[in-house]
Amino acid sequence: VQLQASGGGLVQAGGSLRLSCAASGPLYRSDVIGWFRRAPGKEREFVAAMFRSGGNTYYADSVKGRFTTSRDNAKNTVYLQMNSLKPEDTAVYYCAVDRAGILSTIRRSDAYDYWGQGTLVTVSS
Repeated sequence: VQLQASGGGLVQAGGSLRLSCAASGPLYRSDVIGWFRRAPGKEREFVAAMFRSGGNTYYADSVKGRFTTSRDNAKNTVYLQMNSLKPEDTAVYYCAVDRAGILSTIRRSDAYDYWGQGTLVTVSS
């Protein structure tokens, strides 16, 4: 499966952006769609994940209450709605697919099998 992330850009602190992750190829009920980010000079970190089966979502504490991930199965697309953005949210955001779909590992980047190319989000203060 190929993933195409889009929707990044420059936004002022307090603003909103919606990222999209379009999948070309089959997605299965057992898949987990994850969002990660890498800020300048930092390690890649978990942001959010959604189980395709049931739609349960999970978030990093740093984004909980501000970010929401959702899906449009008809379009094979997953979204990351980001509200109340902060300068520390500045990063390249990646979407990824985890075929195994094991809850205990969804926050680990090495659990994911396919990755999109990333989209840059810059939040100015």
